[in-house]
Amino acid sequence: MRFCLLIGCVGLLGILTGCSQDTSAADAQAVKAKNDAWSKDIASKDPAKFAMYYADDATVMIPNEPIFRGMDNIKAVLTPMMQDPNFALSFQAEKVEASGILAYSQGPYKMTTTGRDGKPFNDTGKYLTVWRKQADGSWKVIEDILNSDLPPGGN
Repeated sequence: MRFCLLIGCVGLLGILTGCSQDTSAADAQAVKAKNDAWSKDIASKDPAKFAMYYADDATVMIPNEPIFRGMDNIKAVLTPMMQDPNFALSFQAEKVEASGILAYSQGPYKMTTTGRDGKPFNDTGKYLTVWRKQADGSWKVIEDILNSDLPPGGN
């Protein structure tokens, strides 16, 4: 009897293991697509459209600025930045990994803003973005950091 129970438990474990799917490749592809769409949406210079990729509790860290936590603070920094007539930003994910409800994307960025001298200022660097899968299966950014390649005081 114990042997039959043991075989039954092993069989059930095998069935349950076979039912759980590894979705990390599909999730990474979904995050990559979302990242690419986000980069394209920047051209609109619409802070609300750009911010919709962030979760309500997201954190944003950009060079030479304090940490911005939460949607209200993120929109507060995005609005004047995107109103800058010289503002342009592009980024491309070179690496995307996903596991469970978390994923990250990383790659280079290029950003143009108006410098202290009133002229266009070009910055290049790299970024790391952490994404969290939402209850509806979509992905939202929870942590976003840009790291400039320029030396300190370069802007």
